[in-house]
Amino acid sequence: MTPVSAMQTLNQLLRKKIDARKQDNAYRALAPSPAPLKDFCSNDYLGLARSPDLYDLIIKKLDDIGVRQNGATGSRLLSGNTAYTLDVERTLAGIFNSEAALIFNAGYTANVAVLSAIPRRGDTILYDEFAHASIKDGARLSLANRFAFRHNDLEDLVVKIKNARGEKYIVVESVYSMDGDECPLKEIVMLAKEYGAHIILDEAHTTGVVGPAGSGLAVASGVEQGIDVRIYTFGKAMGVHGACVAGSATLIDYLVNFARPFIYTTALPPHSVASIDCAFQYLGGHPNLQHQLQENVHLFTQAIWSLKNRTVSNSPIQTAIFPGNDNVKSAAGQLVNAGFDVRPILSPTVRSGQERLRICLHAFNETEDLLRLASLLGTIGT
Repeated sequence: MTPVSAMQTLNQLLRKKIDARKQDNAYRALAPSPAPLKDFCSNDYLGLARSPDLYDLIIKKLDDIGVRQNGATGSRLLSGNTAYTLDVERTLAGIFNSEAALIFNAGYTANVAVLSAIPRRGDTILYDEFAHASIKDGARLSLANRFAFRHNDLEDLVVKIKNARGEKYIVVESVYSMDGDECPLKEIVMLAKEYGAHIILDEAHTTGVVGPAGSGLAVASGVEQGIDVRIYTFGKAMGVHGACVAGSATLIDYLVNFARPFIYTTALPPHSVASIDCAFQYLGGHPNLQHQLQENVHLFTQAIWSLKNRTVSNSPIQTAIFPGNDNVKSAAGQLVNAGFDVRPILSPTVRSGQERLRICLHAFNETEDLLRLASLLGTIGT
């Protein structure tokens, strides 16, 4: 009998997990976007990712600063830092009304860096149960105690704060990616002050969308100084790539010294840094994009107001619940056949019974398409 190799054994173990996911109709596979459908699935809320004007602005910026380099060549602490990157970080700190800012390669990396580096053994992390996977992964890497509190439930949060040990960290998102609902940020800031807790805020889905120059919900609400750590993501509404952490100069100094995902990662290439710089410059000169996006959100939410399976959201993220992976895949297929790129969100990404269509609205969506999509949602399953 031929012995089974270690690799064959591993593949058998992996295949069992893949087959189980297929049986649950939750299997994922990479495929190209089904162009030329109407985009109602991307996070390109303001259309900056597809803006030819922004593209040209980035190319010109690279020429202006004399960059002829493809890669960063190393981590920021070795060969990957530049004077221009430091200038862009100062610009970002000004936009986000913070003492300092530190660029990361992605929002996922920034969340993992913050949560793995700052809370220590004996401390307590309290995160919203609907928090992004990067927040949960960062908390797992920390030696702190960690507990979820019920989504946007301040009473449950208070109960858990009272039972918390050590330094207390409340981790929330400005807007949650699956329901598109906003966190009660002002109330959380007041609560944190009362109980001596620190706030870590992920502004992924509000960066660019709200606030002066796209500064996010905290700045728009005037509570940014009551929040210890803010994470901003540039791969969604800003249309480019990367992220940053904004806060005190001491916070940034600490992350440079203790955040392993920053210390041991090759820095973003110069093109990416210029893209971040130019995206905010472009948005600052085109505030109408934010206004148009909000008008489209209002139009669409009014059009689907009477639907029973919708969730309430004032953000560009709208959802329609179709319980069961089979049902939600069928619903998405009907919309694709009608020319709309809308994707199903399956369990286990969301809880079983909460499978949904995640509909992303954009500044560039046409009124006719918004109303037609709303009308189709009312007919699916009937």
